[in-house]
Amino acid sequence: MDGQADIRKRLASLLDEVAVHEGVHRTPVEGVEVARVSGPVPRAPVVYQPKILIVAQGRKRAYLGGEVYQYDPFNYLVLTVPLPAECETEASAEEPLLLVSIHVGPAMVGEMLLEMDEPSPPAASTPRGISCTPMSEELGGAVIRLLECLRDPLDSRMLGRQTVREIVYRVLLGEQGGALRALANRDDHFARIARVLRQIHADYARPWSVEEMARKGGMSVAAFHNSFKLVTASSPLQYLKRIRLDRAKRLMAHDGYNAGTAARAVGYESASQFSREFKRLFGATPVEEAEQTRARLVVG
Repeated sequence: MDGQADIRKRLASLLDEVAVHEGVHRTPVEGVEVARVSGPVPRAPVVYQPKILIVAQGRKRAYLGGEVYQYDPFNYLVLTVPLPAECETEASAEEPLLLVSIHVGPAMVGEMLLEMDEPSPPAASTPRGISCTPMSEELGGAVIRLLECLRDPLDSRMLGRQTVREIVYRVLLGEQGGALRALANRDDHFARIARVLRQIHADYARPWSVEEMARKGGMSVAAFHNSFKLVTASSPLQYLKRIRLDRAKRLMAHDGYNAGTAARAVGYESASQFSREFKRLFGATPVEEAEQTRARLVVG
């Protein structure tokens, strides 16, 4: 058995040991979650968060802007900004999906680049906020060390964060490290869009206009719109709508909001417009989708 096959087998064994419960669960290491899903999940809208997603068993596909990003034991997914997309999962009771996710943010990336003495140069072009990359032996080895830490609380506390840093470092050196580097470059168009996205997520209910978003990013409306579409595969107002509808779904499913209360909470003034747009996106009324969401698990 070659080195890559050994790594895949070891990753699956460790995650099977660590992710013992169905669903997504936090670990003792900050920013690290593990997941087990024991059945297929059909294609459905989700909002991905900035993460490195590594699958040890099973298969997932993200659909965004006409592209398909498949992540599985051979390929990992990197998300550098929050992205509304669609996702489906291939899994079964015999071979459940086993996944580890690692939160990644600009502060850690910027700090690491400084330590590497490699200030991020301006990107030749604005990268998209999602990429799929073949798993390397070096990265696989670092993930194995992280999963080994997770088996022991003391190891997690003493070694977990530095192992996470090693994983981020390996991703920075990988084929798609450019998007992470762009995230840390304060003057780059990508970083400006990322900064605006964080503000939108922090205050999604306010009546945002494209002009205000562009102002927050320090860009002209035309340049902002173009860069926004390159990073997210969506227009600014379409993005905002997706974020609001996803948040409303969560409020109804997890916090007991009714449709009218959820609509107002995410910035809709018209309940009928909210219901129409909600059904167009999710294929069900707000009440139906909230009930379905409670009954199923969608892992991003």
